[in-house]
Amino acid sequence: MRLAGRISAAIEVLTEVEQRHRPVSEALKAWGFAHRFAGAGDRAAIGNLVYDALRRRQSHAQAMQSDAPRALVLSVVVRDWGEPAEALANSFTDDRHAPEPITETEMEALRRADGPAVPDVPEWLQPSLERALGSEWIAEMQAMAERPPLDLRVNTLKSSVERVANSLKRFSPQSTDIAPTGLRLPAGQRDSRTPNVTTDEGYQKGWFEIQDQGSQIVSLLAGAQPGEQVLDLCAGGGGKTLAMAAAMDNRGQIFAHDSDRSRLAPIYDRLKRSGVRNAQVRPPEPEALDDLAGRMDRVLIDAPCTGTGTWRRRPDTKWKLSTEQLQLRVAEQQAILDAAVASLKPGGTLVYITCSLLPEENADQVADFHRRHEGFEDLNLKHVWTSYLNGDFRGLDMPHGLLLTPLRTGTDGFYIAALKRTATR
Repeated sequence: MRLAGRISAAIEVLTEVEQRHRPVSEALKAWGFAHRFAGAGDRAAIGNLVYDALRRRQSHAQAMQSDAPRALVLSVVVRDWGEPAEALANSFTDDRHAPEPITETEMEALRRADGPAVPDVPEWLQPSLERALGSEWIAEMQAMAERPPLDLRVNTLKSSVERVANSLKRFSPQSTDIAPTGLRLPAGQRDSRTPNVTTDEGYQKGWFEIQDQGSQIVSLLAGAQPGEQVLDLCAGGGGKTLAMAAAMDNRGQIFAHDSDRSRLAPIYDRLKRSGVRNAQVRPPEPEALDDLAGRMDRVLIDAPCTGTGTWRRRPDTKWKLSTEQLQLRVAEQQAILDAAVASLKPGGTLVYITCSLLPEENADQVADFHRRHEGFEDLNLKHVWTSYLNGDFRGLDMPHGLLLTPLRTGTDGFYIAALKRTATR
């Protein structure tokens, strides 16, 4: 397919997403099944057009004076992909898969200079984001609207950074600048395809995992030590369980638990592939953690949240988020924090993590926890940073914890707080 045909397909997919409220991944998959003639390069290009349009939807809508899928995609091709407007219009004339010809009104909009910077987030969330990020909040949101890189965490239980980098040298990986065992494949431009590293021999052997550098950073800041007893209370697919197992050098014990059986399902194969021997999966039954009461050196809560820190990867979710969803997540987080206390021994550490930028889910949540539970003190994670990570502290110092952002740390957005239990009860 040529560019004009890819544009037509992207408009079709984006229309499906907006009219039927389908997740982008599902809409793209359905389009691919219905158009078997499209190759892998075509599907990648179409996906890039759709995701780029959603990442900067308000900016493109402002420039085009329209938020229709066609207007958004045309603006992406000219403003983000650098295609000259005249050349784009000409390409529509000799491609039977092209959309309708570009109108004079559209051409004027495509030639028009961009207006003031737009934050590209729902208006109702802007006060919360400004409260969390301060005067740089618009710049932070512009960074959040960029394409993300592909980050990998080298599994030191089986391999080394040098060995994995050599295995993937055809992709020219770079060492991550903060996480000590990470590799990064930078985001591509225009219609470039994201490398499928899961087919690499090293991945099949468990030498590395796909994990954003931000997730790697908070996994290390969690501070799990060899020989400790650790509960990963919201383990999901096991990304942070695997990272902590490597940090603990397979010594001690990690209990991986999740309330959702389907989220937990991938962890079994991942543990086996990665050579993790100190992790035990606890199923989502109510009594599954009873024997751990008061025994844990460390309880990790990778809390369910709005996912506002992952908008680079899932830009469609930011336009679907509602106040009701935020309130539901806040209530879930509160319940999980309260439940976690039972497993923690005196002197143990409660680690609270979200992939959110919103203070309602982060500092506010920890402050509320302190009001409900006496005998906990905040640990200074900036000091922990210098022990486990490369370079000086680059995150945002927040009440009770710290925040990672695309602008400051080049990562997804993550909040982490660590609370030491000082009381005996």
